[in-house]
Amino acid sequence: MSTFHSTRSSDEAFTSKQAIRKGIADDGGLFVTDALGETKIDISDLAGKSYQQIALTVLSVLLDDYTEEELSQCIAEAYGSQWSDERITPVKPLGNDFIMELFNGPTCAFKDVALQILPRLMARTTPADGDCDEKIMIVTATSGDTGKAALAGFADAQGTGITVFYPQGKVSRVQELQMTTQQGSNVNVCAVDGNFDDAQSTVKRIFGDRDLASRLEADAHVRLSSANSINVGRLVPQVVYYFSAYAQLLEQQVINVGDQVDFVVPTGNFGNVLAGYYAKLLGLPVRQLVVASDRNNVLFDFLTTGTYNSKRPFFETTSPSMDILVSSNLERMLYYMSERDPRMITYLMNDLAEWGTYEVPPEMLMEIRKVFATGWADEDQVRESIKHCWDENHYVIDPHTACGYYLLEQMPRDPLTPRVLLSTASPYKFPRVVNEALGFDATGTDFECMDVLAHETGTTAPAALRGLETADVRFKDVVAIDGMEDYVEKAAQAL
Repeated sequence: MSTFHSTRSSDEAFTSKQAIRKGIADDGGLFVTDALGETKIDISDLAGKSYQQIALTVLSVLLDDYTEEELSQCIAEAYGSQWSDERITPVKPLGNDFIMELFNGPTCAFKDVALQILPRLMARTTPADGDCDEKIMIVTATSGDTGKAALAGFADAQGTGITVFYPQGKVSRVQELQMTTQQGSNVNVCAVDGNFDDAQSTVKRIFGDRDLASRLEADAHVRLSSANSINVGRLVPQVVYYFSAYAQLLEQQVINVGDQVDFVVPTGNFGNVLAGYYAKLLGLPVRQLVVASDRNNVLFDFLTTGTYNSKRPFFETTSPSMDILVSSNLERMLYYMSERDPRMITYLMNDLAEWGTYEVPPEMLMEIRKVFATGWADEDQVRESIKHCWDENHYVIDPHTACGYYLLEQMPRDPLTPRVLLSTASPYKFPRVVNEALGFDATGTDFECMDVLAHETGTTAPAALRGLETADVRFKDVVAIDGMEDYVEKAAQAL
């Protein structure tokens, strides 16, 4: 059975169930397994399989302490009628390329793929110390989409509560309403006076606060855990859709078994593209993973220079879920690229914490660049890409996907290597931006903008988004960064 340990130390070993329950390692590192890549997945067996069947194959390798029955139950519950497309993540032609829709779940964003299954995986874990009364409080910071997807997944889930923080005024109105109207007796939502990086860093500090942990265990039988992609249980389900994309290309006779594929991935926190790297290590013929950034192009600079520098201006863009300067999941990639050297990772992360920057050795950067290409789009290019995609392909994309589309159009095309753009969110989550880009009326409310977009393009606004106009706002709390810990403690005490 494979075990997990921190990126910063291999001293303590955990099963995947223990790692999922903990969320983050005690030393602040992220959970990884050295078994990754030892077992390859047979790609010749993918064609004709359903998403659920592929998920069972992939997750059986990555989470091998779950029984087949446990995984099958989790998969059946996570990928059922709450999805608007039975393929879950359908791959569709887009001109000479392809687009994979990751937004057909209940909250219309790619985070659903993982956050529909994570609560199910978590429910099948047990407390480490045998405390049968122990409850889990999920604490997460969101730059936009994770919050709602996590809330929808964990709402009223037995033995859990969830607290979500988002940066005030820095998510779209639709994203905000998705969170603040969430139903469920175990959910808490709070705006933070700061940006996503501030909130995320504070959440990590909260996880590392031993005094808080012991108080919550003693007073409320509550243990804290995470639902964003620092949790390995959030990351590994995303690996599945890369294999599903390959299976669909095989079925569409675009490729033969063994042919390579490129994936263009809009990302801020590096989780979405890291899942593609995991797929490659598991044997998927991935030629290149293209990291698409917005104006907050810290990943672009790192992947081109080898220097990661978070001490830079922060821009609020039309792709808020990518407005991130500290990409947490990069740490996992660095671990594998450093030949699995936790000492190097500790050194780099200490530099990041102390100076806001670090530099990887040149030979390591060379290895990284063999797998990861990169580029970014400014705000004008995002708008132009939304319009170009509609004019050329009659297909509407959101601003995050547009960052990837821009790179798709700029990169030289190898006719022998199909390219798949990952579409991360429904355009109806950002109707005003999309309407402005397409030259449609954008003067009304976000909901009026949805109606205009539907009318002009002949598409339909998802009911879950259009219905927010009349939903009751439940959560109006705003706290300063230094008030987050107190908010979490009160929420945990009330579980």
